[in-house]
Parts: sequence; structure tokens; C-alpha cells
Amino acid sequence: MKKTFKLEELDCANCAAKMENAIAKLDGVLGVSVNFMTQKLTLEAPDDRFEEIFRQAAAICKKVEPECEIIR
Repeated sequence: MKKTFKLEELDCANCAAKMENAIAKLDGVLGVSVNFMTQKLTLEAPDDRFEEIFRQAAAICKKVEPECEIIR
């Protein structure tokens, strides 16, 4: 499954790169892109584990950029 989410309060390209690199290392992630210019997160993961991986990715985003919100 591949889904794209809007990000709010993503303040810098460096933070976006940190998020992308950390999420890419999660077990089960097939693909990830965090785009600072469009303020979007695209996550690809197996259907049966998508919600679990999404929660882990959201936690990473909060750790890197506490003000950042993922809009579902």
C-alpha cells in the first residue's frame, strides 16, 4: 500500500531529510519520501503492516520536529 499525507508545520528541509532517512530504516518500509517543498509524506509498506509502520513513522516525525502534524 502506498499513501500520501499532508504535513503541517514542517519547518526545514534538513528536518525532512532526517525524517525520511529514519523512516526508511524501519522494518517493512518499501519506500518513503518526505518533501519539504510540497509538505508531503509518501509512505509505502505492506498492507497488513501499514498502520503499525505508519504509527512508527509518525513517532519519528514528532521526535525530529515536535510541531509537525501528519494530516490523514
